[in-house]
Amino acid sequence: MSTQTEIKTYPVTHTDAEWKRLLTPEQYQVLRHHGTERPGSCALLREKRAGTFECAGCGQALFHGDTKFESGTGWPSFNVPLAGAVEATEDRSLGMVRTEVHCSRCGGHLGHVFPDGPPPTYERYCMNGVALNFVPD
Repeated sequence: MSTQTEIKTYPVTHTDAEWKRLLTPEQYQVLRHHGTERPGSCALLREKRAGTFECAGCGQALFHGDTKFESGTGWPSFNVPLAGAVEATEDRSLGMVRTEVHCSRCGGHLGHVFPDGPPPTYERYCMNGVALNFVPD
C-alpha cells in the first residue's frame, strides 16, 4: 500500500534556483532547508524599536515589535504572531517532536513554537533572525 502526501502550494513560489538568487546563503539555508542560525548571532535579537518583523523570503508581516520579548535563548522570541501570518506543522527531526513555524505566504521555515512563553498566550515563537527583516514604524 502506498500513500500520497499532499504538497501545499503557497501564494509566493519560486524555483530553487530563484530562491538561491533572491536570498543570502544563510537565509536560503534557514528558509528553504529548515536550517538554524547560531544562537546570539543575529542583530535582530537586540532590536527593540517599534515596528514589524517580516518574512525575509517574501516580505509578509509576521510579528509586531511589541510582541517580542527576551527569552534568553539566543533567538528573537515573540508570543503572538499576526493573524494568518504563520502556519505550524509537526517536526520530528533530531529525534524529538516539535512544532515548526513557517510563513503562510511562501512556506519559508522561520523557527519553532514552544509552550513556555509569557502571558497571555504562554507561547514562545522562537524565530531565526536571519529569516526575518525588521521594518521600523
